Amino acid sequence: MKAVTRIIRRAGQAALAAVLAGGLAFSGNAVAAGKYKIFLSMSYVGNDWQTEAANMVKAMAETPALKDKVDLEVQVAGTDAQKQIQQINSMVQAGAKAIVIYPISPTALNRAIRNACSKGVVVAAYDGEVTEPCAHNVTIDQKQAGTVTAEWLAKTINGKGNIVLINGVPGTSVDRARTEAAKAVFAKYPGIHIVAEGTGMWSQATARTELSKILATNSWDKIDGLWMQVGCFTAASMQLEAGIADDKIKPCAGESSNGHRVQMLPPGMVKGEGTYRSIGYRSISYGAPPYSGAMALKLAVAKLDGKDFPQRVTLKLPLVESAQSKLCKTGSIDELKAGCTAFAQDKVPPGWFADIYSDETREVGFNAALSGKQD
Repeated sequence: MKAVTRIIRRAGQAALAAVLAGGLAFSGNAVAAGKYKIFLSMSYVGNDWQTEAANMVKAMAETPALKDKVDLEVQVAGTDAQKQIQQINSMVQAGAKAIVIYPISPTALNRAIRNACSKGVVVAAYDGEVTEPCAHNVTIDQKQAGTVTAEWLAKTINGKGNIVLINGVPGTSVDRARTEAAKAVFAKYPGIHIVAEGTGMWSQATARTELSKILATNSWDKIDGLWMQVGCFTAASMQLEAGIADDKIKPCAGESSNGHRVQMLPPGMVKGEGTYRSIGYRSISYGAPPYSGAMALKLAVAKLDGKDFPQRVTLKLPLVESAQSKLCKTGSIDELKAGCTAFAQDKVPPGWFADIYSDETREVGFNAALSGKQD
């Protein structure tokens, strides 16, 4: 756990500890009779999304349909691809029947994955992709995410102006696909200039650090828009803290963090003293659903039971513009299914991700994402 503790920020420590504790089997424990030994292999965990996704995997393993079938163990490699390779090899040696992976690299793990497949292990990557043909990938179309959001921003600023880009975790297929797609869009507009670019690590805290560096040479009045894989909430908050009026906040294309989604609600709908409130934020919010890991686990178990698991499962890309924003009152499955997009401040922190519902994983909802426990 020491390696994990070093790389996650304090706000996520308690949540991740809950994921790695209560109810999960760890190395050296005997596998319960009749259960499949399944590992969750996590790479970078230093943000809200990773903790939330792990919570949903844990909760899925505890659903009535799976709890008597699955013996789940979590291992975290951090940003070290070699460590994740070593862990995957050890999982195979420990008798893994399936490995659900958030890969730090789309290619570096291929040999270890190929070895696992050769031993009959089901390997499923979620959100981030791997290129080894024997593995399964459960993810959104990351290129579409970058393209659609960049096109929205380009049109919102009328095809001209200075923009800032805040990217994700370097080396991952997710970051590369989104960033390359967005830059391809911006390249079509000669009037748009990328004046600064930062590495945000999909973290609100890191996004703030990167924006602070950028603002040392680019003031807000010289920036016309932002494209951020994570951090639109932070960007709006920094402007509000600087005394910029609600209706003058720069448009931002970004993620589905709850703080961002709350800010997108009509002005005054969700009130508050600070920045975690509704301001009618001009924005588009896309989601990389944190339920992707839970779906990968569910499909892996189905394959072990003799059912079909497509090599690629492409999830619908959640997209919300300001006019489509809708406040969730309770977080019930029915309310989520009806399309609410943001939760009240007293329910979740601003960095928490709101796109948690799918008909395919309706067994795990609000409580599952928040705490790793069943609704």
